[in-house]
Formats: sequence, structure tokens, C-alpha cells
Amino acid sequence: MVSPIEPINGKYKGKDIISLDQFSPKDISILFKKTVGMLLIAKNARPSDLLKGNIVTLIFYEPSSRTFGSFVAAVKQLGGSTVEILDPEHFSSVSKGESLEDTIRVFEAYCDVIVLRHPKKGATLKAAQAAGFVPVINAGDGIGEHPTQALLDLYTIYERTKKLDNLIGVLAGDMLNGRTIHSLIRGLSKFNGNKLYLLSPKELRLSREDLSSHMESGKLELVEIESEKDIPKNADFWYWTRVQKERFKSESAYEKVKNRFVLDNKLIKERAGKNTIFMHPLPRVGEILPEVDKNPNAVYLRSEIRNGMYIRMALLALILGKSK
Repeated sequence: MVSPIEPINGKYKGKDIISLDQFSPKDISILFKKTVGMLLIAKNARPSDLLKGNIVTLIFYEPSSRTFGSFVAAVKQLGGSTVEILDPEHFSSVSKGESLEDTIRVFEAYCDVIVLRHPKKGATLKAAQAAGFVPVINAGDGIGEHPTQALLDLYTIYERTKKLDNLIGVLAGDMLNGRTIHSLIRGLSKFNGNKLYLLSPKELRLSREDLSSHMESGKLELVEIESEKDIPKNADFWYWTRVQKERFKSESAYEKVKNRFVLDNKLIKERAGKNTIFMHPLPRVGEILPEVDKNPNAVYLRSEIRNGMYIRMALLALILGKSK
């Protein structure tokens, strides 16, 4: 078993997937090429036994709809099987005090890959260090990262723009706690000439440490803005996110900042370009009005959500060495 946080370096087989830091543009290109084939399998309902005999365990300490559902669907689209552990703090030996490390060591005995979601930043790295035989995939670790979400978001952007460099993007909502935001910024920092406008309340800005680290490569420009009036009119994409209530210590603190910025048709008319696409990792809780759903450039309930399954199909196939 390879060590955690090891760069992909063109070789996915057996690798833990913990952070976007592991990926190079070449690695992302390899994944995207594999994803095209997976898309055809799913869209055409082609029977596939690519993962026949393989078992994937999903351990989700936090609620999930899309990530959990798309991983399960991805495995089954390719003929594999799943062991599904939802809310382990109540419905597994975790309720008896079992440690994360022991939980991982137990379930790796039953499967070929573990997909883990956990409320604590760094928990997936700890799990990968505990696992001795199977790779671990980060399905979200607290306010840390969500690498597979970022990969599907990058694929969605590439699908529409045919590039991942020299992009102009707007990221809106919770920069501080949004793990999808953190991973997407990491992903876009690997390509040249990207400029991202970060629209958030002052209380929810990126930490100064994260802001500095994201700009270290010199490839990425980040601009913090506080008003919709500062959104550039030539953006390639808008990436809206919810304010994460579960990260707040009090209801009053959450109420103060939730839905500070709402995406509606009026804002689109005023600030969006003709080809600007509108994205959201979901769930939404009022920050995008339903009136936007019918806009042909609103991809969050169309290609973005479907791409989650295709990307995860490709990633599992590559990690398990089923690259034919």
C-alpha cells in the first residue's frame, strides 16, 4: 500500500485520494479521458463488469445525498458491490467508542476501496495512514477538502469552456468553511492564468493562511470582493455555495450571514456574460432561486450533478487498476 498524499504522477492504481495537491494537470487529463468512456457506459445503459468482484465500502459520518449516491451508483454501473455505513456514530461499533483507525482497519478487511466522509479536517489522512491494504478516498473532511467534487467541477467547466487555463471565475458564499471551494481553488491553481473573484461576507473570507498558500504558485490570481457590483461581466463561470450552518457555534451567527448573496435572474441579467455557466455543489438553501433553474447555462442540476457519477466511475476504475 502506498503512503498517503503521494502524488499521482500518472499512476492511479492503489493511490489514496486525499487532496487536489496530489494531482498535476497531466493526472487530471488522464482522469478526464477515462471519464468520457464512463459517460458512454452510463448514458447508453451498457452492461459493464469492469468492477465485477470488487467491493467498495462507504463510511459516512456526515449526511450526504449526491456524493454518497453517486459513489454507490458509480460502483454499480461498473458491476461492483458496496458496503454502506451511514451515520456510524449511531449504527456501528463507533457508538461503543471504537476509534476511527480501528473502524478503518476492520472494514478494509471486507473491501477493495474505502470512501470516507468525516466532520473533522484531516480525518481522511488519518484513515489513510491507518489503512494497511486498501486505498482511501476523501469524500469530504470537515472544512478541509472535497477532492472528488472539485474534479467533477473542473470537468464541468472544461466540458463547457474546453479549457482550464485563462479562466475568469466567481466563487460566492462561504469561503472559510467551504471544502468544495478549497478544493476547487487548489485545482484551478494548477493551470496558468486563472483569475478568481471571491464573493463572501467579511466573516466568511478565506483564512489568510489559505489565501497565501493558494497564490504561492504564482499561476492563480485571487480577488476578494464584498458586493455583487464587483462581479466582472466576462466571467466564464459562477460557483455559488451555501453558508454552512453546521460549522457555526450559534444560530444567531449563522442567521447574520446566510443568504447574503442570492443568485437570481436579475443578477444574471446585470452581471453575467452570455456564456457564463452557473454552478453549485448542492444542497442549496435559498442562495439560488428556483427561477434560475430553467436558464440553459444553469448546470448544477444538469451536467454538474451527472458528472459526479462519471468522474467517480473513472476514478474507481483507475484506482483499482481497471483501465481498459
